[in-house]
Amino acid sequence: MSKLQFDFEIIHKIGELKEITYEEILELSKNAPKQMIFDAASKIRDKRKGKAISFSKKAFFNIINMCRDTCSYCTYKAEPNDAKLSLMDKKTVRELAVLAKKYNCTEALFVTGERPEQRYPEAKKWLASQGFSSTAEYLIHCSEMVLNEGVFPHTNAGNLSKDEMRELQKTNVSMGLMLENSSPRLREIGMPHHNAPSKEPSTRLNILKNSGELKIPMTTGILVGIGENMEENIQSIFDIKKIDDKYGNIQEIILQNFHPKPKTSMSRHSTPEEDYFKMIVALCRIIMPNANIQIPPNLSPENYHEFLSVGINDWGGISPITSDYVNPEFSWPNIQNVEKKCNDTGFSFKARFPVYPEFIPLVNNDLKQRISLIADEENYVKESYWK
Repeated sequence: MSKLQFDFEIIHKIGELKEITYEEILELSKNAPKQMIFDAASKIRDKRKGKAISFSKKAFFNIINMCRDTCSYCTYKAEPNDAKLSLMDKKTVRELAVLAKKYNCTEALFVTGERPEQRYPEAKKWLASQGFSSTAEYLIHCSEMVLNEGVFPHTNAGNLSKDEMRELQKTNVSMGLMLENSSPRLREIGMPHHNAPSKEPSTRLNILKNSGELKIPMTTGILVGIGENMEENIQSIFDIKKIDDKYGNIQEIILQNFHPKPKTSMSRHSTPEEDYFKMIVALCRIIMPNANIQIPPNLSPENYHEFLSVGINDWGGISPITSDYVNPEFSWPNIQNVEKKCNDTGFSFKARFPVYPEFIPLVNNDLKQRISLIADEENYVKESYWK
């Protein structure tokens, strides 16, 4: 059988929505015409997810950005004396929650560095001044506070323990942990995660498994263009799929394209080629046909709408009031402009909660009741509320 015949057989298999293997996907990525793959992914999205594209209207709570890790591409992390240091006390958290409610945001995205109190005495002292011994304890308190102001927490705070996740589950409708990549090679000397012990793939995969055992709607994903290869990206997606096949709690996969940042050791690395990034997106849709797949629109500001043709069905969180503190050089697009881009290409546009409609059954009854107050009949946010 020729390679071309083999590729067409795989495409036929994809068209029938049959399970395909890592080897078949790898073969496809190497030999099939890219447009054939893009079109196949788009058709799968239409069949499995329809023509509605969602987003979450959010406020970004940059709680504490000291971090025990040092990643080669990161400018989010702050040292104790940095001008960009963020230490959000309880009063500031509450004030932002009130503002988020005023703007009808439904998501409070809590982001922190990785257990900063384990590396920085300053972080430990500041947490103690707030009345807490750990970042996780403080997040549990902040989640309760923000939920009571009418905004739904979604916590992305690195490698939390199972007990910490269990406590946060009481107030968080969903949580997040980026896998980034499951290749151990990226932790080797000279690679981006060498000085980031929390990015050990086996550790991150284990936390995703814990989230499955706890039945937490979980967001994860990969970072594309940090020195990995196509095989490692494909394997990473299959590793996520394996967890989702077992537990059914992976609510969303983020595919994030790397951008070099000044004053980092990867400042001279290139952003991934557009077709390479689109290929990863399309292959993810083919590997996980039922998944909610998003790209951050602010990281592809000139052409984010083009990814509608390779299988995405979500834009992730977009904030009308706060910056993307992880990528502050990239402003959020105007929500009305994103809606117009969707409509102009034949898609509808819907606001969702930090938990996707089909994952709401996993959250507790108190959270379900709060969601129901502003949800439409499909469990998206009522248009009259968010617009």
